Amino acid sequence: MTTTPDSTDWLAANQANWDDRVPFHLASEFYDLPGFVAGGESLRGFELAEVGDVTGKRLLHLQCHIALDTLSWARRGAIVTGLDFSAPAVAAAAELAEQIGVTDARFVASDVHDAVEALDGQTFDIVYTGFGALCWLPDLDRWARTVAALVAPGGFAYVAEYHPFSDILAADGERVEYDYFDRTPAVYDEPGTYADLAAPTKATRTVEWQHGLGEVLTALITAGLRPEFLHEHDHAHFRLPDGGRVPRVYSVRATKPAV
Repeated sequence: MTTTPDSTDWLAANQANWDDRVPFHLASEFYDLPGFVAGGESLRGFELAEVGDVTGKRLLHLQCHIALDTLSWARRGAIVTGLDFSAPAVAAAAELAEQIGVTDARFVASDVHDAVEALDGQTFDIVYTGFGALCWLPDLDRWARTVAALVAPGGFAYVAEYHPFSDILAADGERVEYDYFDRTPAVYDEPGTYADLAAPTKATRTVEWQHGLGEVLTALITAGLRPEFLHEHDHAHFRLPDGGRVPRVYSVRATKPAV
């Protein structure tokens, strides 16, 4: 691992890596596309409970990848738009939508920071961001301003994300190994993906950032959104050696005041 990537190079490196991952993810047991096509659910129970009924709601999923979560919301009645910077992922998402009979889903290839322009200024009842999205973004304030611009008055943003505390634990999960407050970008150069560690990927370089829980919440507030709740979850039932529980994921719902 090295540090301090070029400010323009990080986006190109990450996009190439995610483009490269798509065929491996489509074929992986991790995503289990046959199971999803057959009716499988990709959303967690707490997400469904906290977002609530989405029937007839306009829902935008930022950084949607191959869109299993996006299409899970569509199956529950939402009118969905998925946005991702990987054109191969967006193409795969559109094909998957057609395969499961979701005819009104829209998918757009765009960097998340350009989403307002890419979506022609459209706003949404719900702007959703799922797991593993924020670590790819260096500037949470810019991200939050984009999110706020995309939420319709009276609508809300919903973020479900991995808890930053889990990122500072050692691989064995038995001790703290990393600095929670270290904001130095981490640059990795290694093949494979979380969905298939043996995948012979060619674009192997990625850049990630660690964001504290307070930073995420403050960015949303500063952008003009009003938090309804911040919940921490011990999803996956991870345990420390002494049996103690640690937060593995968190969720935030923040509304945009009605005009």
